[in-house]
Amino acid sequence: MGSATDAKVLAVLEPVLLVAVPVALVVCAAFDVENTALLTLLTVTAALVPFFFRFEKSHPKPRDIMPIVVLAAMAAVGRIIFAPFPDFKPVTAIVIVAAAAFGKESGFLVGALSALASNMFFGQGPWTPWQMYAWGLVGYLAGVLYERGFFKRKNFVYVYGFVAAIFYGLILDSWYIVGFVHPLTMRAALLGYGAGLPFSLIHAISTVLFLVPIFGPWTRKLARIKVKYGLVSVHKDPE
Repeated sequence: MGSATDAKVLAVLEPVLLVAVPVALVVCAAFDVENTALLTLLTVTAALVPFFFRFEKSHPKPRDIMPIVVLAAMAAVGRIIFAPFPDFKPVTAIVIVAAAAFGKESGFLVGALSALASNMFFGQGPWTPWQMYAWGLVGYLAGVLYERGFFKRKNFVYVYGFVAAIFYGLILDSWYIVGFVHPLTMRAALLGYGAGLPFSLIHAISTVLFLVPIFGPWTRKLARIKVKYGLVSVHKDPE
C-alpha cells in the first residue's frame, strides 16, 4: 500500500483498537473467559501498535522527534523523582501538555513512552502495556479535546486533568480485577475499585496541582518552538 493509503487505514485503526480494549475487558468479565489476563494483554498491546507504526511511517526528522522524546523523558523523570510519594506524579499533566502542543498522536506517544521509560526504574511487567495504553489514551483524548477548542478555558483543562487521572486508575484497576480476581463478583469488583480509589484521588489532585503552573506557560513556549523550528506533528499524514 502507498503511504496515503497506509495513513487512512491507520487513522481508522487507531480509535477502533483503542475502543477494543474496554470492549475486551467487558466481554471477558461478562462471559468469564479463560486466560482473561493473556487475552486482554494481547488486546492492549495491539492497541499500541498503530501509533508507533504510524509514527515510523511518517518518517519524522530528528527535530520532529525531539519534543516527544524530551517530554516523555521529563514525565518519566518526574515520576521517578516523586517515587517516595505514591501516585503523586506529574506524568498525566505533562502528557496533557504534550497533546495540546503537538496533537493527539503525539500525546499518545508521550504517555506511552513515559510509562515504558519510567518502568526501566520501577520494573517492567504485564502492567507496562496497560500503563502505556492508559497514559496514551489520556494524551489522545486531551489532543481531541484541544482540537475542538475545549482547552481554551483553563478550568476545563484542570477538570479534565482530574478526571483523566481517575480514568487512568480505573483502567489499571479494571485490568487487575478482570484478569486476576476469581471468582469475579460484583462485591469483589467494588472492593477492588474501592481499594484503588484513594490512590487515584491522590493522582488526580497532583495532576491538577502540576497543571496549574505549567499548562499555560509550557503550551505557549512549545507553540513558539513549534513555529520557530517548523516542527511537524506526528499525526500529519505523509505526503
